[in-house]
This record gives sequence, structure tokens and C-alpha cells, in this order.
Amino acid sequence: MNFLSASPMGEMPQLHTERLTLRKMTMRDAEDLFEYSRDPEVARHVLWDAQRSVSESRAYIRYTLRKYRAGEPASWGIVWNETGRVIGTIGFMWWQRDNNASEVGYSLSRAFWNRGIMSEALREVIRYGFCEARLHRIEAQHEIDNPASGAVMRKCGMRREGTLRGRLYNKGRYVDVDLYAILREDYFAREGR
Repeated sequence: MNFLSASPMGEMPQLHTERLTLRKMTMRDAEDLFEYSRDPEVARHVLWDAQRSVSESRAYIRYTLRKYRAGEPASWGIVWNETGRVIGTIGFMWWQRDNNASEVGYSLSRAFWNRGIMSEALREVIRYGFCEARLHRIEAQHEIDNPASGAVMRKCGMRREGTLRGRLYNKGRYVDVDLYAILREDYFAREGR
């Protein structure tokens, strides 16, 4: 089933925050993507390995472009407005029509860690999810040995719902993850609407 035609999310629009633009990626982003995705520390807690060449970055972008065309859940490139360069990705990993729920995932260049950037991007994606895509629930998860990601989720109003033991097989081992979520009513109560 086509994600865009079947979901309330529609065409992935550009989203804007004070410092960031979230937009569809293009092949011109391959060098920027490779610049940060080759870092083993960036790749440590995500489900992909550190990229070894720009051609791997191009392959990822081609995969993402296919998802855009097929209307499937996909990621935006996170553009640092000051330079116009892609410094990370954020987007919906899946969407359940019956439950009006989705999961968001993200990655960010290490050069931009600890500056509130991912919180800024996640807040905007959550706003979009509830205000424009009319979702009821947005989830996110992080490996338990990556507490900084949980801090980002909490800053954006998500609540920890528990630990899922052995949830993911990543980098040759089963890992426990903490599951976070925010509901539509949580978001609007937090925003005072």
C-alpha cells in the first residue's frame, strides 16, 4: 500500500526550525552524508555500519529516493542553515494506519552533538506528526547504552515506557532498548493547546 496516498502524512514537506531545514535528500547530499556517516561513533548505536565510501552514501540516498517515490516512510536530511550542508537524518521508520502510530529515528554528525540540534529536529518532526499528519502516537527507541538519545526524547516530551530486552540485533550482538512514546494528547497538553 502506498504510504503517502494511504496515510495522512501526504507528501513529505520541507520543515523549518530556527537553525535547521528538514528536507528530502538528493544525490547532491552524498558527500555531506559520507562526511559524518563514516564516523564509527555516529554509527555505533544505529542499525547501519559506518560507511566506507561515498558510493555507499550514494546507495543509501538511492534507497531513500525509492522510498520517497513509493510513498513509504522515509527520512529527511537535516540541513544546518548556516552552511546549507546535511548534518544528519531524521524521519519516520514505519507508520501503522490502523493504529495511527509511527516510529521516528535519527542520526547526527558528531561535530553537532550536545548543541540541542537533535532535540530541535525531533520537536519539529513530532509537531508535524501530530499537527499535520494527525498521528495519535509517535514512538522512538534507543540502545540502553546510549542514554544521550533518551535525553533527547525526554526533552521533546516523550515518556519512557520500558526496556525491551534483546530487541535488536546490532553490530553482531543482541541489544536491549528503551522505548519512548508521546501521544497526541500529551503533545497538545504540553503545548498548552
